[in-house]
Amino acid sequence: MRVRTALVGAIVAGVAVTQAGVAAAAPATGRHTPTRKAMEVAVRDGVPGVTATAVDRHGTWSATAGVGNLRTGAPRSTADRYRVGSITKTFVSTVLLQLEAEKRLSLDDTVDTWLPGVVHGNGNDGTRITIRQLLNHTSGIFNYTTDEDFVAAHFAKDGFFAHRYDTVTPQQIVAVALSHKPDFAPGTSWNYSNTNYVLAGMVIEKVTGRSYASQIRDRIIKPLHLHATSLPGTRATVPGPHSRAYSKLAETTTGPTYDVTALNPSMASSAGEMISDSADLDRFYSALLRGRLLPREQLKEMKTTVRIDGVPNGGYGLGLLEETLSCGVRVWGHDGGIHGSTSAAVTTADGRHSIAFNFNGDWTGNAEAVVEAEFCGTPPSRRAAPGAFQARS
Repeated sequence: MRVRTALVGAIVAGVAVTQAGVAAAAPATGRHTPTRKAMEVAVRDGVPGVTATAVDRHGTWSATAGVGNLRTGAPRSTADRYRVGSITKTFVSTVLLQLEAEKRLSLDDTVDTWLPGVVHGNGNDGTRITIRQLLNHTSGIFNYTTDEDFVAAHFAKDGFFAHRYDTVTPQQIVAVALSHKPDFAPGTSWNYSNTNYVLAGMVIEKVTGRSYASQIRDRIIKPLHLHATSLPGTRATVPGPHSRAYSKLAETTTGPTYDVTALNPSMASSAGEMISDSADLDRFYSALLRGRLLPREQLKEMKTTVRIDGVPNGGYGLGLLEETLSCGVRVWGHDGGIHGSTSAAVTTADGRHSIAFNFNGDWTGNAEAVVEAEFCGTPPSRRAAPGAFQARS
């Protein structure tokens, strides 16, 4: 899901700033001092609270900044579970690559091979779009979360409160996207489209005869013991320990802040419905990059990137972002945004240094600064340079 393109809000004043102290779950170390400062800057810039966990050769480090509840002032927890939005995409892509390794499909199969007649009309043609093009966002299919009516119904204040518990089916989502002409001919350009991964989830179900959620649970969550990770489907609540999630639900930089913790995530579907925590995300991306989930050939395919406009040092693979940071370190991962939640999970190419973190607000905060701070040790800046992990979700 990509929410921040439709929803831009103001800095949270008062409580978030006055409660901006950092609480560490492990003894403080100088290695992570820049990361802690970047988290504090995010809170000063208006993010209610931040939770992060990093893993490197020295062990695990976790910390929080700000608050998890604006009403009570309760701090965030390093054990917080949160909606991870488009980080879901890496899980979906991993399943499809596993199916390719098992010879059950080819990434060069057309969408129409598995979903006959589903993608058609207004110039959309599923016989010309491959599964690979869904996964690397070169299909040209319109992004349904930028449809004006969908935005009004699900992201704007009045629409959100009227429809926050509604169930939206994948078929309804695809119909919204196909009411628009394609952005470009398949394979000729790149544009981030959540519709691609709704269709990818539908392909998984057609190939396996089971839901994409069950495939992710059986193939990834259970083998890696990701106990905090779940696919809620239509369940509106966040299970286990969690903070509140906040949004402005408006296209302004001023106005009230709303608690949007409870919502039916079916409107995100296989593009962004998942819930996890920072420790689980570190474990997943580390395992993925170290070859525990995919054979070498499929991991190479996943890491074959196309250029992202406006991000000169980044690229998009198959559900996996790549970026060379200012210090020359090359990292892989994904970010994710959904109502009241902005997250990122990033790891080095060898999977030995990872960080995952979450802002419990969707309108402000420099995620790229946190990534740069962790891997490069650079002082955080409130000015976000264009980066692969800056709310592209």
